[in-house]
Amino acid sequence: MNPPPEPEPRETDDHWGDLTAEPHGVDYIEVEDGLWLVPKGAAEDGAALLCLHGGGFISGSVFTHRKLYGHLAKAIGVPALIAHQRYAPEHPYPAQQEDALTAYTWLVGRGFDRIVVAGDSAGGGLAVTAQLAGRARGLPAAAGLLLISPWVDMTVSGDSFETNAATDGFFYRDVVEGLAAMYLAGRDPRDAEINPLYADLTGLPPMFIQVGGDETLLDESQMLEKRARDFGVPVRRDVFDEQQHTFQMAAGRAPEADDAIHRFASWVRPRLEL
Repeated sequence: MNPPPEPEPRETDDHWGDLTAEPHGVDYIEVEDGLWLVPKGAAEDGAALLCLHGGGFISGSVFTHRKLYGHLAKAIGVPALIAHQRYAPEHPYPAQQEDALTAYTWLVGRGFDRIVVAGDSAGGGLAVTAQLAGRARGLPAAAGLLLISPWVDMTVSGDSFETNAATDGFFYRDVVEGLAAMYLAGRDPRDAEINPLYADLTGLPPMFIQVGGDETLLDESQMLEKRARDFGVPVRRDVFDEQQHTFQMAAGRAPEADDAIHRFASWVRPRLEL
């Protein structure tokens, strides 16, 4: 009898990237801190994206998300770095935040002075908390935040976990509570270093939040919008009717995803002085 096949590495066995069409005209270069995406004709004047992938802090990778962020980088016209992230539960908070800050510092150290941070799902929440941590360390603020269905509320309190349970069909409250428990490893889910809904957001970059109207994380995107406005942070939130969590993963295959990518690009290019 042949031995059972070795399981695929966790960062690739979800095949999320199969949802996304290949963005032609983008080169991929592996570097120590992640995967460098360079669209043909990209600006070479200090503007860049830092991309933080989703996966509930337990999965996903630079490879599952390379095509999504390749589309985004190409639409904006700048190079992008997708940061490597360690996984919970083996590496709970603050491992992923440290990984994001390492990548951000890597870009700053190479002369990028206009950086936009993009993130989806858990990566969207990480984009916000990493900026808070960077502010405390004296790092320069990003030029903007592009947040795709951001998961920010570790208390999992939004009513849309009930009202959208029938339309989301995957991110049930108990699932998200389990992911939060692995990430928190016993920390208070209201800790301001982890949960932006309890943090002082003063001085954070302008945010553009995109969320699907049918997903269970709908309410917390609204709560994040309100929290940002309370602290004077410019914020835009677009709700895409009848769309699912991180529907932008269908870029190149679905008009709704392509529309979302182009809305991001139109909003962020002036902030990058492009």
